[in-house]
Amino acid sequence: MILEHAPLSVRAGQEAAFEAAFREAQRIIAASPGYRSHELQRCVERPGEYLLLVRWESLEAHETGFRGSAAYQDWKRLLHHFYDPFPVVTHYQLVAGTSSPPGG
Repeated sequence: MILEHAPLSVRAGQEAAFEAAFREAQRIIAASPGYRSHELQRCVERPGEYLLLVRWESLEAHETGFRGSAAYQDWKRLLHHFYDPFPVVTHYQLVAGTSSPPGG
């Protein structure tokens, strides 16, 4: 499994509109082959800063599958105009033997 890490800086005053657009856009990513789960976190200390975490079956599912799809064009249309600066997305893989079960 791959964890996509996308720190998002949303233009000041656009937070509510971004969150509404994300609620719509999340259906697009959730329908993508290789998608497993996602979460959007809002920073407590800095308004306008968010962290998007998406779990994918593989790096290819995100980079080739989702980003190469027609659905990605809808994702871009809904969300990309909110970002300043545009996010740098990175991918992570779990180090074996270093995690605990959820809630414990």
